[in-house]
Amino acid sequence: MIHETTLRARYGETDQMGIIYHPNYYVYFEIGRTEFLREMGGMSYKDMEDAGIMLPIVETHCRYRIPARYDDCLIVKTGIKDMTVARISFSYQLVRAEDGEILAEGETVSAFTNKEGRPVNLKKFNPEIYDKLFSFKTKAV
Repeated sequence: MIHETTLRARYGETDQMGIIYHPNYYVYFEIGRTEFLREMGGMSYKDMEDAGIMLPIVETHCRYRIPARYDDCLIVKTGIKDMTVARISFSYQLVRAEDGEILAEGETVSAFTNKEGRPVNLKKFNPEIYDKLFSFKTKAV
């Protein structure tokens, strides 16, 4: 299942040329991931943290195809690419709403840990959240 989050590129996110500064793509991915969990999974990051589950990022990747620019209306397409009892991998596409052009593609991998940062087996630690997330696993965005 793929979730779509719409946002608009703000002036403060651009460089001197009016192009979205590259680290902001990861912010957009975070927005997509957060809204995916909230709207598709029925829980927020805060809900997961309150349940004792943390999701530190252990790997990231972004392929920049076409620059996003100030005031572009953007769609972040987010899905769960892969998931084990120890990790979850989200995939993303950043698309310009006006013409459907794919501007960037990315992936983040997070570990499931407790509040002390120790890895946990999510299926054992919280089977309800594991089952909910696993049900949304897709091939890729």
